[in-house]
Amino acid sequence: MDFKRIDLTHFSAGDVVNTTAGTMESGSITDSTALSPEMKTFYDKTLITLAGANLVHEQFGQKRPIPKHGGKTVEFRRFSKLPKALKAITEGVTPSGNKLNVSTVSCTVDQYGDYIEQTDMLELTAVDNTIVEATKELASQAGLTLDTVVRNEIIGGTNVMYAPSVSGGSETEIGSRSDITSACRLRVKDVFKAAAELKAVNAPKINGSYVAIIHPYVAYDLMQEAGEQWIGIQKYANPENILRGEIGSLAGVRFVESTEAKIYAPAEIANGLGRLTVRAAVSSASTSVTVNEALTAQSFETPVPVYVNGSENTITAIAVNSSTGVATLTLGSAVTVPAGAVICGKGAGKDGSAVFCTMFLGENAYGVTDVEGGGLEHIVKQRGYGNDPLNQRSSVGWKATKVAKRLLEEYMIRYESGSEFSATAEEN
Repeated sequence: MDFKRIDLTHFSAGDVVNTTAGTMESGSITDSTALSPEMKTFYDKTLITLAGANLVHEQFGQKRPIPKHGGKTVEFRRFSKLPKALKAITEGVTPSGNKLNVSTVSCTVDQYGDYIEQTDMLELTAVDNTIVEATKELASQAGLTLDTVVRNEIIGGTNVMYAPSVSGGSETEIGSRSDITSACRLRVKDVFKAAAELKAVNAPKINGSYVAIIHPYVAYDLMQEAGEQWIGIQKYANPENILRGEIGSLAGVRFVESTEAKIYAPAEIANGLGRLTVRAAVSSASTSVTVNEALTAQSFETPVPVYVNGSENTITAIAVNSSTGVATLTLGSAVTVPAGAVICGKGAGKDGSAVFCTMFLGENAYGVTDVEGGGLEHIVKQRGYGNDPLNQRSSVGWKATKVAKRLLEEYMIRYESGSEFSATAEEN
């Protein structure tokens, strides 16, 4: 059987890959010291294919190959626009012409990776093909890791807009992330506004449209508000050109959905919690406040910055009643607060709301290194590698070389908003 034609997802229970001969033997394990070139190519392509489903943020970047034998630096190119040629040409005289102004942006690549080690007993007794299952899990991890590397770079842009707070038909402009609440939702008119901002700076479109990377929660809010203005992918004239993760379009913007679209949530206060609720009202100004959540008693060498009922404050210590288990916070400043008021870490809305980032993009706004050609590698080590005198351990892993870089800030907009789900969403 030609192994290169085997779909990894179709192996049956008990089948184990013979990585030397390129064959599959039912219920047996064949030891070897290295993968054949064909098998290595097959696994690399499989890893890239499976990881690719998670590479949503990567797909709109200017691609550059991994530098070969040229150090750890990769260069992306920025092209300056030519000025208008408003000077009339003299008859019979050749004008002086112009030059293409190209500037480069250099950055240093980094490596990322992980592996799964498995024992000989696991290989012998496992019902499933462990190398196949490990490859699928590692591919998912690799895709999410590399996508997050790109996402974390592009969300750092300086071009930001905030969804206004809408209540009772009136709008209140928002000037900072901390003022965003669940009432600050992305609307149809906001999409038109973001597209207009990109058009105003002549940001080139991506295959005829601008693109927005959006979280499913924000997409839900937007589609509810858009109604029939929303064009689902099932209505596309050319559905074969659908982008990875695309869900529809609005106002000339194609929306790509990703659970990895950035969410800013309140920073952790204690015990992994970023939001606490006041247990008993404090009617007279006090620095002691009880909360409903179970916490661990501790003192903070550096006070923890928080918002208490929307106002800045700090927490210096947590005490826990040994009988009731009720936690009491010691605040840096005295407060009066009602029962049920929110105490939250900083980093998102001061009422505890998570903030969602929708990225509106034009072409060549940022650059990325390609996952092909050495950017992502699948690595299988057979039993006996390294310090393994009894051939007890093997491993499956991945390694990637990656970097992303913002190139033209004006060609990307980070639109920050709340959502119906802002009260519970966590950082990602």
